[in-house]
Amino acid sequence: MPLYHKLGNFPQKRHTQFEKPNGGLYYEQLFGTEGFNGHSSLLYHVHRPTQIKEITKSYSVEPKIAIGKNIKSLLLKGFELKPEDDFLDSRKAMLVNKDCTVGLAAPRQSLCNYFYKNADADEMIFIHKGKGKLRTMMGNIPFEYGDYLIIPRGIIYQIDFETSENRLFYVESFAPFYTPKRYKNDSGQHLEHSPFCERDFILPTELETHDEKGDFLIKLKKEGMMHEIIYATHPFDVVGWDGYNFPYGFSIHNFEPITGRVHQPPPVHQTFETSTFVVCSFVPRLYDYHPKAIPAPYNHSNIDSDEVLYYVDGDFMSRNNIEQGHITLHPKGIPHGPAPGAMERSIGHTETHELAVMVDTFRPLMVTEEAMGLDDGQYYKSWVE
Repeated sequence: MPLYHKLGNFPQKRHTQFEKPNGGLYYEQLFGTEGFNGHSSLLYHVHRPTQIKEITKSYSVEPKIAIGKNIKSLLLKGFELKPEDDFLDSRKAMLVNKDCTVGLAAPRQSLCNYFYKNADADEMIFIHKGKGKLRTMMGNIPFEYGDYLIIPRGIIYQIDFETSENRLFYVESFAPFYTPKRYKNDSGQHLEHSPFCERDFILPTELETHDEKGDFLIKLKKEGMMHEIIYATHPFDVVGWDGYNFPYGFSIHNFEPITGRVHQPPPVHQTFETSTFVVCSFVPRLYDYHPKAIPAPYNHSNIDSDEVLYYVDGDFMSRNNIEQGHITLHPKGIPHGPAPGAMERSIGHTETHELAVMVDTFRPLMVTEEAMGLDDGQYYKSWVE
């Protein structure tokens, strides 16, 4: 996160004594990435953040792979995923590789009976349906339809939903999420040509500080295993923090599209990047304005990446029979483009109201058994006239 942020109270000088009002010291914790070289924050706890009383259970949550080496374009009907009460149980991996997991979730209930920590991966959660509050040890973030939530690895969190119908698209990344380098100057400030700026980020507020001892269940994901750990103190006991490593939100509706006289390539829609994939936001925008422009995207070869598109809302001009919640996978190795007739239909149109999230991975994706349960089975033939 290229912003300095702070909440609560902390000493003027780092790594120095920070006294409690009634005696004793608060406990400092460095919360950093990439060893000591990446973004970091310093947190100050009421109790030692190291007090584990028991590890009660460990079990595998690795997705089951149906297709390990895939060449077939797929269409997954995401809204056919059945809702489940529990937040973690509802999360289903669809597409995976060594760098990331792309999945769907339809939780009916809030995550409030335990706490969750992903020790391996940063998480990006896109809110397709639902409204509520992400509660973390570093403060709370309200969310609603169209919000991205970026949750760095190691963050302990819960989620309060105000709604019972919730649809989430998520990506777990083993490399940190950043905003694209070309949008920023050398010191990290977003430049004038960036399609969003620092004002658009939803930063954590409402720092909760719980001075409680007891038995607090944290479910911790690490190396494909879920470990159930009992902490001796409430995980939300931070009295203050400052730094650059923290959860935040960003609304897809605040992405300002870049347009041109002729069709612009997908990188103009880029919103986040890692060292192993990129995330793009397709938002309502004016079409190309050259007198002979073809608004539909041109055919292009997937030579270096697998392309995943999650369709959120609007009329998806380049495809036929696409609905909300659908996911398309265009694997590397074969070209793809607009559906038959889409190119011709697009000529003369001046704007689009589509809303979609794209994930382009630099390594091939494997297809899970959960994904095959949502596959339409025919999409790879949809370009045949």
